[in-house]
Amino acid sequence: MTENDKRPSMVIGYWMSDRKSQKLNWIEFGKVCRQHGYELVKLDLDKPLENQGPFAVILHKLTEIIARNDEKAIQIIDRIERYIKDHPKVLIIDPLDSVRTLLDRYKTYNVVLNTTLNNIDVFTPTFVEILSTNVKDNIKKLKNAGVTFPFICKPFVAQGTTYCHQMSVIFNERGVADCKPPCVAQSFINHNAILYKLYVVGDHYQMVERPSLKNFYASNDDRDTITFDSHSVSKSDSSSELSVLDPSERAKRSSIDPIKLHSIVKTLGSYLNMSLYGVDVVVENDTNRHAIIDINAYPGYDGFPDFFGKLIDCVKSRRAQSVCSKAYFEDSGFDTSDSSDEKKSRAKLNSINQYN
Repeated sequence: MTENDKRPSMVIGYWMSDRKSQKLNWIEFGKVCRQHGYELVKLDLDKPLENQGPFAVILHKLTEIIARNDEKAIQIIDRIERYIKDHPKVLIIDPLDSVRTLLDRYKTYNVVLNTTLNNIDVFTPTFVEILSTNVKDNIKKLKNAGVTFPFICKPFVAQGTTYCHQMSVIFNERGVADCKPPCVAQSFINHNAILYKLYVVGDHYQMVERPSLKNFYASNDDRDTITFDSHSVSKSDSSSELSVLDPSERAKRSSIDPIKLHSIVKTLGSYLNMSLYGVDVVVENDTNRHAIIDINAYPGYDGFPDFFGKLIDCVKSRRAQSVCSKAYFEDSGFDTSDSSDEKKSRAKLNSINQYN
């Protein structure tokens, strides 16, 4: 009897970086899995998955590898996708093409733009992609897209790189020269330095309040661009001077609407086809409109109560849904073959990496 034969029928194959697994205390999740009839096994990405399964579920945070897009990373992802294609009954949390969408900020904002959330005053601030270093062309592009000063300049790739959190606040046309393409320019929304992070695990979510950038206003030509690391500004224990409101603004406070938060999670889950993601929301001063300014695959989940319990609930629920859905399509005669635009996504990532 081989080692694989000794395993229970329901195995969760997982992969995340050692740093991530230590931060989440992943050993404890293994205990939770066993209580629910699953065994948790870490994938060896340098070896064929066929020899490591069979798996009922693959749970992953492959953002760093997908974003790397070098020869070895491409081989790893190809190996995983071949396994997924050959084993259509294996549940993937989350689908790789969905994760790729969230790695591309421009594509992510377009997803939000195309939802029905605007009907309840939930929006994504005006944005445009910047691919050129030609300042005059970029100024024209910003105006045509309706992006206003100040705006935030964000790297195209949202996760998995050393530079994905390096951003700039640009106040005027002179500052447009500080854009580092490929990037996304997004109008800045004044929100009294309060960021609401929504951590989503399947049908469960938790809101955590974090510090954010203070209010900024357009400037003619006398204010220099501000560069910052978004992680440093918005950690729970951050004390950045960029988060300190002016004395006249300290009495103001935005009002978060729990009904809108529920709608955001319910809507984005279906549009993104994701189970594990985080949404950054700010509330616009004066209007109280809720703005989605970023979405991330598999966030840190700091401050999420009973994360492991909710995660195993998500696995069991999604697996039940997947079994029912696949049975329906098989009985109906629908073609369930892969229809992702993988080649296009890979080509775009490759072009982005050439700039960095």
